[in-house]
Amino acid sequence: MRAVKSRGNKSTELKLIELFKKHGIKGWRRNYKLFGKPDFVFPKVRIVIFADGCFWHGHDCRNTKPKDNAEYWEKKIQRNRKRDAQVTERLTSKGWLVFRIWECDFKKRGLPKELLDIFCSVP
Repeated sequence: MRAVKSRGNKSTELKLIELFKKHGIKGWRRNYKLFGKPDFVFPKVRIVIFADGCFWHGHDCRNTKPKDNAEYWEKKIQRNRKRDAQVTERLTSKGWLVFRIWECDFKKRGLPKELLDIFCSVP
């Protein structure tokens, strides 16, 4: 089980790219060298977006917990959540606006309204 590695939430990230294009949102970068490895970075407006997978980041929407090696997975998810909080804190303290989009919320609702409002007001 330890060999299972997260390789990015590609389906959610690709759908985010589709919506950026649909709404005319430009200026985003992927694989940008920034602490915490955000999925999308908008350097000019100092906004970062993390597309967090519900399982890997401990969202309670599914209420599924692996039965095999349960202790390992519980610790792994707790470490991920702690790291997420540290990354958010550090980026925020450096003047970045951090958005964490849960996989399930994005599938249901698309881009958060507050994020769309920000980009609609940027010239």
